[in-house]
Amino acid sequence: MDAVFGADFLLTALVVVLVPGTGVVYTLAHGLGGGARASVVAATGCTLGILPHLGAALVGLAALLHASALAFQAVKVAGVIYLLYLAWMTLREKGALAVTPAESPRDIHAGRIALGGFLVNILNPKLSIFFLAFLPQFLSPDQAQATATMAAMGGVFMAMTLVVFIG
Repeated sequence: MDAVFGADFLLTALVVVLVPGTGVVYTLAHGLGGGARASVVAATGCTLGILPHLGAALVGLAALLHASALAFQAVKVAGVIYLLYLAWMTLREKGALAVTPAESPRDIHAGRIALGGFLVNILNPKLSIFFLAFLPQFLSPDQAQATATMAAMGGVFMAMTLVVFIG
């Protein structure tokens, strides 16, 4: 399992996490509007949204999507539709740049914020590409260890995501 903590994997994972995307925007928006607690809840939801990508890669869905252009397109289209929905909801409510702080900590609906973060990352095309295209490149040819190695790599990626989003 040395490949899990190889510099090439760690650097690639860090770059993917550091490139601002929908999860970062979602976490920042909730942090600005609801404070530190809302930011941590949003970051946790986004991090948990990585699990379906990792799970799909572990059960071999990555190979299926790689082999089926139609299935891969369907995942991409679903991601685009969800991003457009988020944009529409943002514009419809107060405008893209409006930040309104929560009245009190009770106004922060942690479950709804976490679910939103989870959904943001389920349909995040950056994560799909990372788990479908990049992650398998870091696996050793030893198939007996491949699942455990991929699970460990996913765990490292999730930990990096949580630290960067909260930090």
